[in-house]
Amino acid sequence: MTRTVYVNGDYLPEEDAKVSVFDRSFLMADGVYEVTSVLGGKLIDFDGHLARLERSLGELDMQKPEAFDDLLEIHRELVRRNDLEDGMIYLQVSRGSAGDRDFIFPDPEEVKPTLVLFTQSKPGLADSPAAKTGIKVISIEDIRWGRRDIKTVQLLYPSMGKMMAIKAGCDDAWLVEDGFVTEGTSNNAYIVKDGKIITRQLSNDILHGITRAAVLRFAREAQMEVEERSFTLDEAKAADEAFITSASQFVMPVVEIDGVTLGDGAPGKVAPRLREIYLDESLKNAI
Repeated sequence: MTRTVYVNGDYLPEEDAKVSVFDRSFLMADGVYEVTSVLGGKLIDFDGHLARLERSLGELDMQKPEAFDDLLEIHRELVRRNDLEDGMIYLQVSRGSAGDRDFIFPDPEEVKPTLVLFTQSKPGLADSPAAKTGIKVISIEDIRWGRRDIKTVQLLYPSMGKMMAIKAGCDDAWLVEDGFVTEGTSNNAYIVKDGKIITRQLSNDILHGITRAAVLRFAREAQMEVEERSFTLDEAKAADEAFITSASQFVMPVVEIDGVTLGDGAPGKVAPRLREIYLDESLKNAI
Protein backbone atom coordinates (compact mmCIF):
# COMPACT_ATOMS: atom_id res chain seq x y z
CA MET A 1 0.00 0.00 0.00
CA THR A 2 1.42 3.39 -1.01
CA ARG A 3 1.81 6.19 1.48
CA THR A 4 -0.31 9.29 1.36
CA VAL A 5 1.80 12.45 1.28
CA TYR A 6 0.73 16.06 1.81
CA VAL A 7 1.95 18.64 -0.72
CA ASN A 8 0.70 22.23 -0.69
CA GLY A 9 -2.88 21.46 0.29
CA ASP A 10 -3.29 18.10 -1.43
CA TYR A 11 -3.16 14.56 -0.06
CA LEU A 12 -1.47 12.50 -2.77
CA PRO A 13 -0.12 9.00 -3.34
CA GLU A 14 3.62 9.21 -2.76
CA GLU A 15 4.42 8.47 -6.41
CA ASP A 16 2.39 11.54 -7.41
CA ALA A 17 3.87 13.85 -4.77
CA LYS A 18 6.19 16.29 -6.52
CA VAL A 19 7.68 19.77 -6.14
CA SER A 20 9.42 21.97 -8.70
CA VAL A 21 13.07 21.43 -9.63
CA PHE A 22 13.37 25.18 -9.02
CA ASP A 23 12.24 24.89 -5.40
CA ARG A 24 14.72 26.71 -3.19
CA SER A 25 15.06 23.80 -0.78
CA PHE A 26 16.51 21.79 -3.68
CA LEU A 27 18.70 24.55 -5.12
CA MET A 28 19.74 26.48 -1.98
CA ALA A 29 18.85 24.29 1.04
CA ASP A 30 16.52 27.21 1.76
CA GLY A 31 14.10 25.37 3.98
CA VAL A 32 13.34 24.29 7.52
CA TYR A 33 11.88 21.11 8.92
CA GLU A 34 10.50 19.30 11.95
CA VAL A 35 10.08 15.64 12.83
CA THR A 36 7.31 14.64 15.24
CA SER A 37 7.21 11.15 16.71
CA VAL A 38 4.00 9.12 16.75
CA LEU A 39 3.40 6.50 19.42
CA GLY A 40 0.17 4.54 19.58
CA GLY A 41 -1.24 6.74 16.82
CA LYS A 42 -0.71 9.93 18.85
CA LEU A 43 1.67 12.85 18.37
CA ILE A 44 4.50 13.39 20.87
CA ASP A 45 5.53 16.97 21.86
CA PHE A 46 3.59 18.46 18.94
CA ASP A 47 3.21 21.93 20.47
CA GLY A 48 6.96 22.18 21.00
CA HIS A 49 7.71 21.23 17.41
CA LEU A 50 5.17 23.72 16.09
CA ALA A 51 6.67 26.51 18.23
CA ARG A 52 10.18 25.72 17.03
CA LEU A 53 9.00 25.64 13.41
CA GLU A 54 7.52 29.10 13.84
CA ARG A 55 10.79 30.33 15.34
CA SER A 56 12.88 28.82 12.51
CA LEU A 57 10.68 30.50 9.91
CA GLY A 58 11.02 33.82 11.70
CA GLU A 59 14.80 33.58 12.02
CA LEU A 60 15.08 33.06 8.24
CA ASP A 61 12.48 35.72 7.43
CA MET A 62 10.47 33.01 5.72
CA GLN A 63 6.73 33.31 5.29
CA LYS A 64 4.50 30.87 7.14
CA PRO A 65 2.68 28.47 4.82
CA GLU A 66 -1.01 29.25 4.44
CA ALA A 67 -1.87 25.97 6.18
CA PHE A 68 0.23 26.75 9.27
CA ASP A 69 -2.80 26.94 11.58
CA ASP A 70 -4.06 23.63 10.20
CA LEU A 71 -0.86 21.66 10.83
CA LEU A 72 -2.25 19.68 13.76
CA GLU A 73 -5.19 18.49 11.70
CA ILE A 74 -2.87 17.70 8.75
CA HIS A 75 -0.67 15.59 11.02
CA ARG A 76 -3.70 13.74 12.38
CA GLU A 77 -5.09 13.17 8.89
CA LEU A 78 -1.77 11.68 7.74
CA VAL A 79 -1.77 9.38 10.76
CA ARG A 80 -5.30 8.30 9.85
CA ARG A 81 -4.76 7.89 6.11
CA ASN A 82 -1.53 5.94 6.58
CA ASP A 83 -2.79 3.91 9.52
CA LEU A 84 0.32 4.99 11.41
CA GLU A 85 0.74 3.38 14.82
CA ASP A 86 4.41 4.07 15.64
CA GLY A 87 6.73 6.22 13.59
CA MET A 88 7.37 9.79 12.59
CA ILE A 89 5.91 12.62 10.58
CA TYR A 90 8.42 14.70 8.64
CA LEU A 91 7.44 18.29 7.80
CA GLN A 92 9.38 20.62 5.51
CA VAL A 93 8.78 24.23 4.55
CA SER A 94 10.81 25.95 1.85
CA ARG A 95 10.74 29.47 0.47
CA GLY A 96 9.11 28.05 -2.62
CA SER A 97 9.83 28.18 -6.33
CA ALA A 98 10.11 31.35 -8.42
CA GLY A 99 10.47 29.28 -11.58
CA ASP A 100 14.21 29.89 -11.90
CA ARG A 101 17.44 29.96 -9.85
CA ASP A 102 18.50 33.15 -8.06
CA PHE A 103 20.40 33.95 -4.86
CA ILE A 104 17.94 36.75 -4.12
CA PHE A 105 14.86 35.75 -2.15
CA PRO A 106 11.71 35.77 -4.28
CA ASP A 107 8.95 38.25 -3.46
CA PRO A 108 6.82 36.51 -0.76
CA GLU A 109 3.73 38.22 -2.17
CA GLU A 110 4.26 36.39 -5.46
CA VAL A 111 5.98 33.16 -4.40
CA LYS A 112 4.38 31.15 -1.62
CA PRO A 113 6.20 28.62 0.57
CA THR A 114 6.25 24.95 -0.30
CA LEU A 115 4.82 22.71 2.43
CA VAL A 116 5.42 18.96 2.40
CA LEU A 117 4.63 16.31 5.04
CA PHE A 118 5.05 12.56 4.96
CA THR A 119 4.97 9.65 7.40
CA GLN A 120 7.61 7.06 8.24
CA SER A 121 6.38 3.87 9.87
CA LYS A 122 8.68 2.58 12.64
CA PRO A 123 6.95 -0.28 14.46
CA GLY A 124 8.15 -0.57 18.05
CA LEU A 125 9.80 2.85 17.92
CA ALA A 126 9.88 3.15 21.72
CA ASP A 127 11.31 -0.36 22.18
CA SER A 128 14.65 0.07 20.44
CA PRO A 129 17.12 -2.72 21.37
CA ALA A 130 19.89 -0.09 21.37
CA ALA A 131 18.31 1.54 24.43
CA LYS A 132 19.22 -1.58 26.42
CA THR A 133 22.80 -1.89 25.17
CA GLY A 134 23.73 1.72 24.47
CA ILE A 135 25.41 3.18 21.39
CA LYS A 136 29.00 4.01 20.46
CA VAL A 137 30.04 7.41 19.13
CA ILE A 138 33.11 8.97 17.59
CA SER A 139 34.10 12.62 17.75
CA ILE A 140 34.49 14.80 14.65
CA GLU A 141 35.27 18.46 14.09
CA ASP A 142 32.21 20.72 14.04
CA ILE A 143 32.46 22.68 10.80
CA ARG A 144 28.78 23.56 10.36
CA TRP A 145 27.48 27.11 9.87
CA GLY A 146 26.98 29.25 12.97
CA ARG A 147 23.18 29.22 13.23
CA ARG A 148 22.70 25.66 14.41
CA ASP A 149 19.72 26.76 16.48
CA ILE A 150 17.67 27.03 13.28
CA LYS A 151 16.42 23.62 12.13
CA THR A 152 17.31 23.95 8.47
CA VAL A 153 17.56 21.27 5.78
CA GLN A 154 21.33 21.90 5.52
CA LEU A 155 22.17 18.37 6.66
CA LEU A 156 25.11 17.38 4.48
CA TYR A 157 27.77 17.48 7.19
CA PRO A 158 25.64 15.70 9.82
CA SER A 159 24.95 13.03 7.20
CA MET A 160 28.68 12.76 6.49
CA GLY A 161 29.29 12.50 10.24
CA LYS A 162 26.94 9.56 10.56
CA MET A 163 28.71 7.84 7.67
CA MET A 164 32.10 8.46 9.34
CA ALA A 165 30.74 6.78 12.46
CA ILE A 166 29.45 3.77 10.53
CA LYS A 167 32.81 3.37 8.76
CA ALA A 168 34.46 3.40 12.20
CA GLY A 169 32.14 0.63 13.39
CA CYS A 170 30.13 2.98 15.59
CA ASP A 171 26.60 4.33 15.66
CA ASP A 172 26.89 8.12 15.58
CA ALA A 173 29.21 11.10 15.94
CA TRP A 174 29.55 13.93 18.44
CA LEU A 175 30.63 17.27 17.03
CA VAL A 176 33.50 19.08 18.75
CA GLU A 177 34.48 22.75 18.51
CA ASP A 178 37.54 24.19 20.29
CA GLY A 179 37.71 21.05 22.41
CA PHE A 180 34.10 21.29 23.57
CA VAL A 181 31.27 18.99 22.51
CA THR A 182 28.46 20.91 20.81
CA GLU A 183 25.95 18.14 20.04
CA GLY A 184 25.40 14.95 18.06
CA THR A 185 24.75 14.82 14.33
CA SER A 186 20.98 14.85 14.91
CA ASN A 187 20.65 14.97 18.68
CA ASN A 188 21.65 16.79 21.85
CA ALA A 189 24.53 15.40 23.92
CA TYR A 190 24.83 14.85 27.68
CA ILE A 191 27.24 13.41 30.21
CA VAL A 192 26.66 12.29 33.78
CA LYS A 193 29.33 12.74 36.47
CA ASP A 194 28.79 11.92 40.14
CA GLY A 195 25.05 11.83 39.51
CA LYS A 196 24.95 15.28 37.87
CA ILE A 197 23.53 15.64 34.35
CA ILE A 198 25.63 18.04 32.26
CA THR A 199 24.61 19.37 28.85
CA ARG A 200 25.60 22.38 26.78
CA GLN A 201 23.63 25.55 27.44
CA LEU A 202 21.27 26.93 24.77
CA SER A 203 22.79 29.31 22.23
CA ASN A 204 23.20 29.61 18.47
CA ASP A 205 25.73 26.76 18.72
CA ILE A 206 23.20 23.95 19.21
CA LEU A 207 19.69 23.02 18.23
CA HIS A 208 17.13 23.88 20.89
CA GLY A 209 15.89 20.31 21.16
CA ILE A 210 12.22 19.77 21.97
CA THR A 211 13.03 16.42 23.57
CA ARG A 212 15.93 18.12 25.38
CA ALA A 213 13.61 20.65 26.98
CA ALA A 214 11.17 17.96 28.13
CA VAL A 215 13.88 15.64 29.47
CA LEU A 216 15.56 18.40 31.48
CA ARG A 217 12.21 19.45 32.92
CA PHE A 218 11.41 15.87 33.93
CA ALA A 219 14.91 15.43 35.38
CA ARG A 220 14.50 18.48 37.61
CA GLU A 221 11.02 17.37 38.66
CA ALA A 222 12.57 14.03 39.67
CA GLN A 223 15.07 15.94 41.86
CA MET A 224 18.00 15.11 39.58
CA GLU A 225 20.81 17.67 39.47
CA VAL A 226 21.20 19.38 36.09
CA GLU A 227 23.99 21.72 34.99
CA GLU A 228 23.75 23.49 31.64
CA ARG A 229 27.28 24.32 30.54
CA SER A 230 29.83 23.41 27.89
CA PHE A 231 31.84 20.26 28.52
CA THR A 232 35.02 19.06 26.87
CA LEU A 233 35.59 15.86 24.94
CA ASP A 234 38.03 14.79 27.67
CA GLU A 235 35.32 15.33 30.30
CA ALA A 236 32.98 13.19 28.25
CA LYS A 237 35.49 10.34 28.06
CA ALA A 238 35.93 10.49 31.84
CA ALA A 239 32.18 10.60 32.56
CA ASP A 240 30.26 7.93 34.45
CA GLU A 241 27.53 7.91 31.81
CA ALA A 242 26.53 9.70 28.62
CA PHE A 243 23.41 9.87 26.50
CA ILE A 244 21.68 11.67 23.67
CA THR A 245 18.13 12.92 23.18
CA SER A 246 16.11 13.43 20.02
CA ALA A 247 12.54 13.16 18.78
CA SER A 248 13.16 9.76 17.21
CA GLN A 249 15.53 8.22 19.79
CA PHE A 250 14.00 9.79 22.91
CA VAL A 251 16.75 9.15 25.51
CA MET A 252 19.54 6.88 24.23
CA PRO A 253 22.51 5.79 26.39
CA VAL A 254 26.05 6.22 25.04
CA VAL A 255 28.52 3.62 26.28
CA GLU A 256 31.64 4.42 24.26
CA ILE A 257 33.31 7.59 22.93
CA ASP A 258 36.25 7.32 20.52
CA GLY A 259 36.90 3.78 21.71
CA VAL A 260 36.88 4.78 25.39
CA THR A 261 34.39 2.74 27.41
CA LEU A 262 32.21 4.65 29.86
CA GLY A 263 31.59 3.00 33.23
CA ASP A 264 31.31 -0.75 32.82
CA GLY A 265 30.33 -0.48 29.16
CA ALA A 266 26.60 -0.79 29.78
CA PRO A 267 23.91 1.88 30.26
CA GLY A 268 24.07 3.36 33.76
CA LYS A 269 21.18 4.31 36.01
CA VAL A 270 20.40 7.87 34.90
CA ALA A 271 19.76 7.53 31.14
CA PRO A 272 17.45 4.49 31.36
CA ARG A 273 15.48 6.14 34.14
CA LEU A 274 15.12 9.36 32.16
CA ARG A 275 14.00 7.39 29.10
CA GLU A 276 11.35 5.66 31.19
CA ILE A 277 10.11 8.96 32.67
CA TYR A 278 10.11 10.72 29.30
CA LEU A 279 8.13 8.02 27.53
CA ASP A 280 5.63 7.69 30.39
CA GLU A 281 5.00 11.43 30.65
CA SER A 282 5.01 12.06 26.89
CA LEU A 283 2.45 9.34 26.29
CA LYS A 284 0.20 10.87 28.94
CA ASN A 285 0.28 14.19 27.08
CA ALA A 286 0.31 12.82 23.52
CA ILE A 287 -2.34 14.18 21.15
